[in-house]
Amino acid sequence: MTAYTPAMTLPDMNSITQYCRVEDIETFLQMISESITSDRDRIIDWKRTKELLVASIEQTRGPLLKAIHESLNQIELERFLLISSVNELHRSCTEYRDILSSHVMNTVLIEMDAAGYVRPMVPFALISMGSDGRKEQTLITDQDNLIVYGDDGGETADYYFNELSSRLVDKLEEAGFMRCTGDIMPTNQIWRGSFSQWHKRLLSIVRYEVEDIGKNVMNLIVLSDARYVCGDKGLATELIDMIRTMEHEYFQVLWGMAKAATEMKLALGFMKRIWTESSGEHNGEFNIKLLAWAPLVMNVRILAINQCIPATSTLERISLLESEGSFSPSFTRDLVDAYHVLTKHRILIQIRSLKGIQSDSHYLNPYQLSTTEREQIRRAMIKIEDLQKIIHTNFHIV
Repeated sequence: MTAYTPAMTLPDMNSITQYCRVEDIETFLQMISESITSDRDRIIDWKRTKELLVASIEQTRGPLLKAIHESLNQIELERFLLISSVNELHRSCTEYRDILSSHVMNTVLIEMDAAGYVRPMVPFALISMGSDGRKEQTLITDQDNLIVYGDDGGETADYYFNELSSRLVDKLEEAGFMRCTGDIMPTNQIWRGSFSQWHKRLLSIVRYEVEDIGKNVMNLIVLSDARYVCGDKGLATELIDMIRTMEHEYFQVLWGMAKAATEMKLALGFMKRIWTESSGEHNGEFNIKLLAWAPLVMNVRILAINQCIPATSTLERISLLESEGSFSPSFTRDLVDAYHVLTKHRILIQIRSLKGIQSDSHYLNPYQLSTTEREQIRRAMIKIEDLQKIIHTNFHIV
């Protein structure tokens, strides 16, 4: 099912030209025609260049991959400044980064073969999480991956995939994927293991048999966005299905996740006005990721898990939640609008950060925006607050 996308509205030409002279109208229309032709040519050129860059990935090794990656990112940056399509940026970035990741994995396997490492006779898969798992990649990305491999490989397989993970993380960084600051990478043994090891690990979390419950539940939340990237798709699907089954069957864990989601703070202050920091480095600003966008993604995720919805994309989840009756059509439109508004501003902040205009890639000063844009952000957060109330009620959170 296709997620709801706000309709484009074209200006009423009569309202623009009704007071113009004929010669002025001719000039005006000529300017519009030239602008449209120029924009169309730019879009066609970007498409051709992207196709050439993507096709060159298979023949490229080492640091040159990073140059290709950066060129592809630059195309998406420029295209976003022209058309501001959140959906297209998500789709395109996810597409070429999957290709890059798969190519890097194949390169690592070939190099390990050449170095004399014997591949265990077990299947394996690379699975992404975070924004990549949700197919919501943007201009700045890091590594949020895990590796699962088949059973019966014993210590030999454990050793092999430990070495593979180390090389893979290094090669991905070389290709322009920053290391995850939260260490959600297969070099961390928590994010690497055989299927049986993953089963045991997940059971210990949902049964509260681990020491740091809070941290492990957060790991489970991260796993909720797991998506196959490359390797054995059957094995990846089996692990992803197991994650979602456990989350749904062990209600106390899902309840804890729901409680955390409803308690996420929003940048809303007195009288539902946008709250900003009153002092310090970010005086007059707020973190749009932590205090607006993340609560939306998190709360939609919780309802999707509860309703056994397999999609990972936030927009797909919202659409499917409407289909099964959790949301009304109007509330669905409001949430989709909220997602687009908040994500658009997150991407624009990333662009300013990449251009060196600002040092941070998360903080926004709402008073540098137009009144309309500021109101859109405020209304988006109010809808997220309404979403939190729905979860609060559905899960009987006191």
